[in-house]
Amino acid sequence: MSAKAAYLTASVTSSAGRPASPIWHPFTQHALQPEMTPIVRGEGAYLYTPEGARIIDAISSWWVVTHGHRYAPIIEAIKAQADQLDQVIFAGYTHPPAEALAADLVAVTPEGLDHVFFSDSGSTCVEVALKMALGYWRNIGAPRTRIVVMEGSYHGDTIGTMSVGARGVFNAAYAPLLFDVAQVPFPEQGREEETLKALEALCAEAPAAFIVEPLILGSGGMKMYGPDVLAAMKRICEAHGVLFIADEVMTGWGRTGTLFACDQAGVVPDIACYSKGLTGGSLPLAVTMCSRAIFDAHYSEDRTRTFFHSSSYTANPIACAAGHANLQVWRNEPVPARIEALRAMQAARLERFRDDARFADVRQCGTIAALDLKVNDAGYLADIGPRLRAFFADRHLLLRPLGNTIYVMPPYCVTGDDLDAIYDGIAAAAEMLA
Repeated sequence: MSAKAAYLTASVTSSAGRPASPIWHPFTQHALQPEMTPIVRGEGAYLYTPEGARIIDAISSWWVVTHGHRYAPIIEAIKAQADQLDQVIFAGYTHPPAEALAADLVAVTPEGLDHVFFSDSGSTCVEVALKMALGYWRNIGAPRTRIVVMEGSYHGDTIGTMSVGARGVFNAAYAPLLFDVAQVPFPEQGREEETLKALEALCAEAPAAFIVEPLILGSGGMKMYGPDVLAAMKRICEAHGVLFIADEVMTGWGRTGTLFACDQAGVVPDIACYSKGLTGGSLPLAVTMCSRAIFDAHYSEDRTRTFFHSSSYTANPIACAAGHANLQVWRNEPVPARIEALRAMQAARLERFRDDARFADVRQCGTIAALDLKVNDAGYLADIGPRLRAFFADRHLLLRPLGNTIYVMPPYCVTGDDLDAIYDGIAAAAEMLA
């Protein structure tokens, strides 16, 4: 038996608490969670274990599932495309699913986003956006390199995206690789002017770009701010010629109540990042969209001005077919009505917690609801997070709190009964901790 085979056999049969699988899971401390919950099927708002237990997917499987698991029109498109073309190099070649999806995206995104660059995840499409911004300034002969970010943001886990995100335990080990950025404070309610003044001062120093999660910080604790602030930040950037990058990886595809969060502020980004719900949650796919000016700065017979970025699976045909099918669902089905119904159901169920002394900052943005449990140890690494996850799992609820922040971001097909079970579970968790 080889050394590798012996190691794997030992890991499976070990009685010392080592994992029974060679898989290394994301954001998981295996020494504290040696066993994963197996899932064999998904349907609508539910996930099923091998034993048939039904779990309510209250966070859309990390914010990606919109219409529901295995949504028929999207799955059918995936099957049909798999019978035609599975993969082709995208440098020098194209294919119908990519062309159809790109045309759809240009039609539905804010007017002025004229070009589509495909990638495969939220992190990579933000990385692409940063490279586009720096390439733009270099190619027009006025190189700028500084990026302005918002305090508490999260934009991904690649080197560039970690650099423009909040510094802390997530990226402390990689600090030597990260580049410096300028930062504005989060626009807390009643202190929005501080953020705008800070952005004004930094933009006066001619940075390359400002990147922001519009309306709501995701992993930063589901912190929310208003469309008026978003619009004001865009005006400041515009006045100083600073590129405005909207990271809509999480906020896109209806999560904030409109198709895109920027729609609520009337904002047209210079560069926008979309992923997660782009395929309805069926397959990994992302796009970075940009203005014609960004594209034209790279458009030249001089090959040194090429945009040097790719991945082997850029614009995978099957993933593009899923994305195109998702856009047809938005076009042909009453998705906005479903979103409004979910928004109203979330609002109604949040009311019971507004006067509950055990909770603070009960809040909502579109279909996303969040509230904070009042506990002494509230950091991301506090024991409260794993305790809550285990408690919810015992009740067959997929909820993954951010420390003491509990959020609910379900698929749009979730029922009132499902939401009752979710919010009853949240109330019970407070009782458990009392």
